[in-house]
Amino acid sequence: MEQWEVLHEDEEIIVCYKPAGIATQNAKAMEPDMVSILKNYRKEKGEDTYIGVIQRLDQPVEGVLCFGKTKEATEALTKQLREHKITKKYYAIITRGNMPTEGILEDYLVKDGRKGRAMVVKGDDPRAKKAKLSYRVVSEVDDMRLLDISLETGRFHQIRVQLASRTAPIYGDVKYGGVSTNRPLCLCAYQSRFLHPKTGMPMEFTINPKGEDFEDLLP
Repeated sequence: MEQWEVLHEDEEIIVCYKPAGIATQNAKAMEPDMVSILKNYRKEKGEDTYIGVIQRLDQPVEGVLCFGKTKEATEALTKQLREHKITKKYYAIITRGNMPTEGILEDYLVKDGRKGRAMVVKGDDPRAKKAKLSYRVVSEVDDMRLLDISLETGRFHQIRVQLASRTAPIYGDVKYGGVSTNRPLCLCAYQSRFLHPKTGMPMEFTINPKGEDFEDLLP
């Protein structure tokens, strides 16, 4: 498993790389999660151990995550999230499907908490929440295609279920019909943009995925 790392830190926020395999919060007993890791990190520095969660990434997904170091910063960033002022971009590899080279995907999703997965349903389902993303194909090698994805909504397992519903599951995403690779699924939150909660300055953090399956497809 890759190591987590700090990408940026100041008095209000801490921006990290979360490796695939580590939960954002509330991991199972005896398993680490990013919140507990960062609390210990702050404790070792003699700081207050508060860590505020703004967004989450699924446990098998790698990428950029921002946390608040104060309640005020967390509330300000959560407000930006509600107002769609935080933007996130993802890389995903698909190996099946006959999708156009770019497009917009709109669906209505329902989360099944008991099974830990999401489903595409009709829009008149009272439980449904609208999900929307845009994508473009960045590169292709053999039957593998790298998608650059921009999220407009942040639903549970949104990217995974929207692609799988078009017979284009993410490579390695066995839960949604992807090929089993014995490696993390090929989904990475590679960029996050937001306004600093105190100064209002634009912040942007971009990484390259560390999963080995991305190596031949990255631009």
